[in-house]
Amino acid sequence: MITRIKYIFMLFFVFFGLTAYCQKPFYQLSSHILDISKGSPAPDVQVDLERLTPEKQWVTVASEKTDSNGRISNFLLAGKTDNKGVYKLKFYTESYFFSQKLETFYPYIEVVFEIKDNKHYHVPITVSPFGYSTYRGS
Repeated sequence: MITRIKYIFMLFFVFFGLTAYCQKPFYQLSSHILDISKGSPAPDVQVDLERLTPEKQWVTVASEKTDSNGRISNFLLAGKTDNKGVYKLKFYTESYFFSQKLETFYPYIEVVFEIKDNKHYHVPITVSPFGYSTYRGS
């Protein structure tokens, strides 16, 4: 009887251990770029995520490229550290427009924002060669 109980407990811990291990990570920050001059996402755009230190210096904490849908979904892994603070997304738009043989007024676009809690933040931009807009998405 005791061996059977030990076996059941062992299966219980293995099952829940594997369940926790297989869970998809939760990222607190995402972004995307929509090229409104074409009405489509902007793929392969370099985006740096920077954080403002207490000494008022910007430090790069991540660097990614947008996927084929113009999205980046894996900035700031949640749960491991406190991600509260002031951040900046730097979108390198010049090379994106150059690849399309277009001039742009903005070699890069910086969007500064503050994370104040543990919720998910989505910070997208809409862009054209001579303008851009941003907002807090969901």
